[in-house]
Amino acid sequence: MAEIVNLRLARKRLARTEKERIAQENRARHGRAKAHRSLEEARQAKDTAHLDAHRREKPDGNGER
Repeated sequence: MAEIVNLRLARKRLARTEKERIAQENRARHGRAKAHRSLEEARQAKDTAHLDAHRREKPDGNGER
């Protein structure tokens, strides 16, 4: 005898696998490696420190410049 299959559940299972496949492709296409992210964060921190070092006036303790 044939196995009874719930078509609603089969469609949902198929949709989930298709969404996961598309998500995998998008992660591969648009994602960045951890090394690239950390390198960019380090560059931003360096740029921020460089800009802060060239301020004309140091910020006061009360929030004014």
